[in-house]
Amino acid sequence: MSEEKLIYSVTNGVATITLNRPDVFNAFNDQQSYELQDALKQVTRDASVRVVILTGAGKAFCSGQDLKAIAGAEKRSLAESLHKRYNPIIKAMRELPKPIICRLNGVAAGAGCSLALACDYIVASSAASLIEVFVNVGLVLDSGSSYFLPRLVGMRKAFELSTLGTKVPAEEALRLGLVNQVVAPEELDAAVQQITDRYASAPTKAIGLMKKMLNKSFESSLDEMLEYEAYCQEIAGSSADYREGVTAFNEKRKPVFTGE
Repeated sequence: MSEEKLIYSVTNGVATITLNRPDVFNAFNDQQSYELQDALKQVTRDASVRVVILTGAGKAFCSGQDLKAIAGAEKRSLAESLHKRYNPIIKAMRELPKPIICRLNGVAAGAGCSLALACDYIVASSAASLIEVFVNVGLVLDSGSSYFLPRLVGMRKAFELSTLGTKVPAEEALRLGLVNQVVAPEELDAAVQQITDRYASAPTKAIGLMKKMLNKSFESSLDEMLEYEAYCQEIAGSSADYREGVTAFNEKRKPVFTGE
């Protein structure tokens, strides 16, 4: 994996994926999108990874598609680009049975906004912002924003944000439920580490199952979710972490989960 467009590292069960095109605010070109796909596959395969941090190098998180990179392309199919480049990223993020923490260090625009919303937990710098910028170039929401946005803020607000291309500063994003936490820029790394430390020592299998359950809940009836809960609980109840959790409870000590 090239480190020119993306940086990947693993430390103490935490995989950090950094979009690395700071000169263009980490806008996506073809190479970066395929490298992100590869990084997500690597995270899936690596059993030692229990939580993922997704962030951007420099001042921005991700400004979306690099329009200059495709300006010279003749008859480029945007649908094909989504099918090959962006959709696999979003699907992999939502299907990953491990939590993805967005370290929102700066602007997240267009597909970059979609990328942030596809994460499981967002810690935002107070200098960060989100913007569904598609309308400003005559395009529609993509990379999952039409799915995530109305579920997070409601239909009416989603229409406003998407059709007016309204910039949402971090504090407003917190009020709307788009992010989980806002901290001063100098406190961002500490805040991210605090949450990743929690997840890196948590019962990873149970968290992965809960992520699947929450994904499924929007398209399911109560009866279907009751059945799925029973199915997932049977799996969780067979895990080493469940046995450790019960043992620790009975021994009145803090459990030591291994993610198995």
